[in-house]
Amino acid sequence: MTVIYREEHADVGQLAGKTVSVIGYGSLGRPMALRLHDSGVQLLVGARSNESRAAATDDGIPAVTVEEAVKRSDIIMMMLPNEIMPPFYLEYVSPHLRKNQMLVFGSAYTLTYNYIEPPPFVDVGLIAPRSMASAIAEGAGDDYMSFVSVGQDSSGSAWPLLLALAKSAGALRVGAVEISFERETELDLFMHQAVLPALHHVLTTAAELLLARGYPTEAVFAELYLSGELGDYLKQAAQRGLLTAFQNLPLNGQYGAYSRLERFDDLKLERLMEISLKEIHNGDFAREWSKEYADGYRRLKNFFKNQSKLELWELEKQSLEFFGRDTDSDR
Repeated sequence: MTVIYREEHADVGQLAGKTVSVIGYGSLGRPMALRLHDSGVQLLVGARSNESRAAATDDGIPAVTVEEAVKRSDIIMMMLPNEIMPPFYLEYVSPHLRKNQMLVFGSAYTLTYNYIEPPPFVDVGLIAPRSMASAIAEGAGDDYMSFVSVGQDSSGSAWPLLLALAKSAGALRVGAVEISFERETELDLFMHQAVLPALHHVLTTAAELLLARGYPTEAVFAELYLSGELGDYLKQAAQRGLLTAFQNLPLNGQYGAYSRLERFDDLKLERLMEISLKEIHNGDFAREWSKEYADGYRRLKNFFKNQSKLELWELEKQSLEFFGRDTDSDR
């Protein structure tokens, strides 16, 4: 049976007298730190750079070196990118851990694939938001969902402490699903490697077909996603379920969608998703990504370079400018 934790299951009093440090003050670390700070948690930021130290200080949160943060904290939140976390953990965090401290991760990736192996004398927990970092940023996203887990309970009180931390970070307002570290990792990677590529391919294929048939450029991109209609549909699905979102379409839209649904019931798509899941589960992707990181992201840069050459993106940019949208990017 699935276990879901809500705010009534947590006692923030568990954090009384305890210091929490956030290691990494980037796209996830900063929003989490701000929420904890607003909740009155005794907080430190373990800053990796002068920029991070200045940003935390400007936000009113004390910033110290990572080593000092680990030494002074009871709970250490590891909010670094997965690819850089293992060597950073070994050099700056691991040597300073002591009995009954708690390590909390925002992603289980490095633990699932054994890139990080915490010592047996610390607690290990997971608070993994299920949204883009912007959704839990300062002043927004009170209703973000999360996954929570305890992978190691050395102290015997890891769960109460983890839930108190999750509540203080706003992760229990909607509900946090208890899930194993392995399943959190696999679901996250599956979304990136199966669902998003399929959606990307559907949208780009549709755009190229419509443009080739002479439909106005701005109208094509507006209809497909720039208008926000697709986003509204997915938002309805997030709030009320996918079937309800379908049923809220105009009647002719419902009929058109239902009557053509089987056309896209392609066994090849299911097989491709199975292959992606297998690569995730058996660690093939993790090994591939480690090689890619060691190679300076060479293939990733080539992938982006080849994608950015498509004429479609210039047409998209024209449409964005037509609608007065921000077109600044790193393309």
